[in-house]
Amino acid sequence: FPMDSIQLLASDRSAGRKLFVSHREIEVKETVSESFKEIDIALFSAGAEISRHFSPIAAQSGAVVIDNSSAFRMVSTVPLVVPEVNPEDIKWHKGIIANPNCSTIQMVVALYPLHKVNPIKRIIVDTYQAVSGTGSAAVDELTTQAKQVLDGQATAPHVYPHQIAFNVLPEIDVFLDNAYTKEEWKLVEETRKIMHADNMAISATCVRVPVFTGHSEAVNVEFSQPMSPDEAQRILAQPQ
Repeated sequence: FPMDSIQLLASDRSAGRKLFVSHREIEVKETVSESFKEIDIALFSAGAEISRHFSPIAAQSGAVVIDNSSAFRMVSTVPLVVPEVNPEDIKWHKGIIANPNCSTIQMVVALYPLHKVNPIKRIIVDTYQAVSGTGSAAVDELTTQAKQVLDGQATAPHVYPHQIAFNVLPEIDVFLDNAYTKEEWKLVEETRKIMHADNMAISATCVRVPVFTGHSEAVNVEFSQPMSPDEAQRILAQPQ
């Protein structure tokens, strides 16, 4: 990607660290309101609270913000974009572009080519999500617990409410009033927004599994018209 310069911004705890980017050592600076002057593109991946505070400031400074948190995904004036599915939505951004949840992305990339040919009526999706989605502390916890279990020792969960090693946890994020977890409801709402299908029936179950990296999904789809496996494979095999 062509660029004249790059800045690495973080909290005051990380300020002063040096990281290598494109074979260059760059010092991390503390994020402040003045950080975004003369910035063209600002990539945010620091959580919803930080994004809600600094993204509007960056946009007002003239940067185009691409935000990886959940802060703006369902805001009607902010496009939620997967480049392989709805790149045209970028055109109506007002300074901020939202990036969907990881489980949403992998599902809509696979389903949208089929949806264009034969509109989808209903989706039932089960996700099996690796601990890396929670962060490095969860990866360390799985490593520690796996060793403890194999050595016959007791485990003490800290990151998750229960032991994750040799276990599955059907609870990712908090439960909402509708009995879905927040992670499951993200899949429902984000898919509808990205695919411009407000009335699409979607049900999701999200499960944390004892795998370090790599999310998996089992997706059951009902189309408007019958579709054979051969036809679906033919559509998916075509360049999109």
